[in-house]
Amino acid sequence: MLKKAGKDIPTKSGTKTNPKSQKEVPGQMLDKASKEIPTTSGTKSQIMMRLEKMVEESDIMHGAIRSVDMDEGVFGIAHSELIAKEDMQQLFEHEELGIAVIHTYIWYMYDTLMRGTELCNRFNFIAASRINTTFITKNPTSVMNELVDRFMVSGDNTTPSLYFLPFNSGNGGHCVLVAMDLSRLMVYYLDSLPGDWSKYPSMKKTVDAAILKFRSKKNYRNRKDITWVRVQCPQQNNSIDCGFFVLRFMRDIIALNRIDIPKMVWNNNLGFILILSDISSNLLLNHEYVLFS
Repeated sequence: MLKKAGKDIPTKSGTKTNPKSQKEVPGQMLDKASKEIPTTSGTKSQIMMRLEKMVEESDIMHGAIRSVDMDEGVFGIAHSELIAKEDMQQLFEHEELGIAVIHTYIWYMYDTLMRGTELCNRFNFIAASRINTTFITKNPTSVMNELVDRFMVSGDNTTPSLYFLPFNSGNGGHCVLVAMDLSRLMVYYLDSLPGDWSKYPSMKKTVDAAILKFRSKKNYRNRKDITWVRVQCPQQNNSIDCGFFVLRFMRDIIALNRIDIPKMVWNNNLGFILILSDISSNLLLNHEYVLFS
């Protein structure tokens, strides 16, 4: 049986505040891979070969599927994903990650790193399949209410916490990460391509409206405007890796155990690219987890 990853996540401390700018949140930078996950290409190759062999010997390559049932703790409502041959191939052939793979890895991360710990009160996930550009274009009010409902599930939100939304822009399927702190009216934007949230005005408008509506329903005072911060992120060098980057962003932020995301978390692009194998390896382990659990 696959041994689950440990639940101990390091916490960074000793940071200083910057009084000059509300939009610059200082903090420690991540320059090393976490110790829990192998990072060498050799380790990745061994995992890849082992998983490929397991998948080839399983019935999933002959049309079988696996249903991954997720409890309310992951996305605020019960959620299920179907994993099939095509999802395995996204990893083995290094293709663009689909929503099913992204959701299943979020479930794996929640189950192995967060469940039963105080991290469940600090980090929340929003299903990417329910909030995207296509749905906003068709019915923005409905999408806004979906977000409000998700916020309501998690209590009063007066204690700082983050809501992670892997947002599909609809522009060729590009995925960005939007992290919302409802108590401090802060929204962090993480994108592995150049630009900021102004590329997706309907998304920003919907997120802002949902935050304000939630606070209104809770009778919270809005003492300031919502502040959006573009976190300086490593950049992808192809057209398919955005999903890997979004997963890595979430994992590293949880590893920092920081609600106020530093504007510069990663100190260089090269180191980030090299340790993307962390995510590749864990996605593969995740699928072994799915296949044989």
